[in-house]
Amino acid sequence: MANAFKEKLDELLLAAAKQSASDLHLSVGRRPTLRIDGTLVSLQREQILTPEAVEGLVSALLTPEQLDYFLKTKQLDFAYAFEDKARFRINVFFQRGYMAAALRLVPAKIQSMEELRLPSILHDFARLSQGFILVVGPAGQGKSTTVAAILDEINHTRNDHIITVEDPIEYLFAQDRCIVSQREVNYDTLSFHDALRTLLRQDPDVVMIGEMRDRESISIAMTAAETGHLVFSTLHTNSASQTIDRIIDSFPSDQQNQVVSQLASTLVGIVSERLIPRVDGGRVPAFEIMLVNSAIRNLIRERKIYQIDLVIETGMQEGMMTLNRSLANLVHKKEISVENAELYSLNPSELRILLERG
Repeated sequence: MANAFKEKLDELLLAAAKQSASDLHLSVGRRPTLRIDGTLVSLQREQILTPEAVEGLVSALLTPEQLDYFLKTKQLDFAYAFEDKARFRINVFFQRGYMAAALRLVPAKIQSMEELRLPSILHDFARLSQGFILVVGPAGQGKSTTVAAILDEINHTRNDHIITVEDPIEYLFAQDRCIVSQREVNYDTLSFHDALRTLLRQDPDVVMIGEMRDRESISIAMTAAETGHLVFSTLHTNSASQTIDRIIDSFPSDQQNQVVSQLASTLVGIVSERLIPRVDGGRVPAFEIMLVNSAIRNLIRERKIYQIDLVIETGMQEGMMTLNRSLANLVHKKEISVENAELYSLNPSELRILLERG
């Protein structure tokens, strides 16, 4: 029976890879479901999954040690290599007492910034010697892929030591000019915080923290940037200004003045990203880009975060970009529909004005 579940699992993973799905979902009472270009699509040839089927498929993904840990903690993040065809970032969990799984497909090859259609200003981040750079946005919008592209450019162009702390490791870097040390939580370190606390003793030049989860990880990231390192991380926020507010508000009021000072001195840029369905299929990225200049630095120090959007709007010559202008550009190029632009906009009324101007 275990072999049958392994064979079925391989079929589903292969289907996800062949159809260029971003995700595969296994849930009781539904057919296995792929997310393709942002839309969930059930595999109609497959049977509706029973509790036994999901348990068998999940068990086929896990080692005995992982299964034991999962049954105790009720959830688990890990990476899974499917032969030499694909790699998946997986979260297994319980819902209504049944096992379930969400599998994110991680491309084997790290794409270049050009292949991903990232703004050319992001090449500047790969040339910096120190500073704090954040890539933000909702889940599944390409944050990890963007960070990997920047890090891989560093890997091919500089002689540095890159350290990543991830839960789990997503993209695998083939070391080139850089030493790349990738540390996975629960395998290479006992905990996320343990890895971060010893990070600076490992002589890094470039640090990537998979996700800033709490004020301790934020604090360590800023300290690393302050002490001469180039630090990248991600956060689930919608915009640059919201990200700065979230970071400051993560700390108690008596620590916020120090955090504001650190943030103003270390932050280099924030990239907010969305993947928008294209008119002719697939998805295309839209961005908000904030580059920290003296005006933004002063606004952070003065806690006037609400004025940052205006600086981004007027900073296009420096390489800044508002999300609405990025969306409007894609509409004008006929790459995305007006409806999808409005759906992904944080300020649809302002977007409509931009679109009317042509």
